[in-house]
Amino acid sequence: MYVCLCKGITDTQIKDAINQGACSMRDLRADLDVASQCGKCARDCKSILLENLTSNQAAAMATAQYVAA
Repeated sequence: MYVCLCKGITDTQIKDAINQGACSMRDLRADLDVASQCGKCARDCKSILLENLTSNQAAAMATAQYVAA
């Protein structure tokens, strides 16, 4: 799904950037140039960012608990 219509950025591209280390809106803006034109996508970008960071963190904690056991 397109999130940033001005730049033609999809949710998959945003998730890929997060998986490659983007951890803030500043990182996403630098990597993908999202929310730099009209700004209407900023809320959706931030939502995707927080959702993926939370799930990545939960997965890392589960893996750490599994390794420790």
